[in-house]
Amino acid sequence: MIRATSANIKPTKKASAVAPSFSRERALLKSGIWPVAGCDEAGRGPLAGPVVAAAVVLDPKRIPKGLDDSKRLTAARREGLFEEICATASCAVAFASPARIDRDNILRASLWALARAVHALPEMPRHVFVDGRDRIDTPCDCEAVIGGDGLVLSIAAASIVAKVSRDRLMCRLAQDCPGYGFEAHKGYGVPAHLEALRRLGPSVHHRRFFAPVIAAAEQLQMTFEEGRTAVERSTITVAAAAD
Repeated sequence: MIRATSANIKPTKKASAVAPSFSRERALLKSGIWPVAGCDEAGRGPLAGPVVAAAVVLDPKRIPKGLDDSKRLTAARREGLFEEICATASCAVAFASPARIDRDNILRASLWALARAVHALPEMPRHVFVDGRDRIDTPCDCEAVIGGDGLVLSIAAASIVAKVSRDRLMCRLAQDCPGYGFEAHKGYGVPAHLEALRRLGPSVHHRRFFAPVIAAAEQLQMTFEEGRTAVERSTITVAAAAD
């Protein structure tokens, strides 16, 4: 028996990321099923701001070059593709506010926003591809695709539209609530954001039931109560001295 040694074991090449394709949409189109939409959301993880969902029906004859999962693209490339998608495809965007996220939880709020985006399209699609494990409430067939933003071209387009729309919104919220740095981190729990939360407390745009936001609110309340107690003690001391 020949035993393998390190000398004759060739290192395997790391698989490169494969770009999403239009094959699933094309198969439905050939069978007479059209329009076909792709759906995705942005902003499940942040501590502040809404979840933004997008639905996109690509024009098979005018598909922008370079569509990919938004996470694989630079901000500049996403911006360029966003403009191309909006100019050539049918798109809709929906928002789930922090209040809805707090009320329903992040998963339900995301699925609600995705369904709203589909219903907001100019024409109701006959088939919907949605990124993730969960199907959404639509009057047409819906297919959940795990990792869909890296597999299905219309989902990739939706991921770009959702991401750019949310990033632009967070920059506007930064002007409404200065000091948190929304324009830089888009509401994610980076150290600078956590420090601002501890210093300023939660804003109206924060998700009240996310653990770091709860901790910041409790710390602010504790600081307030300690300050009030110190003021009360000082008042008693002054009153006693006056007597």
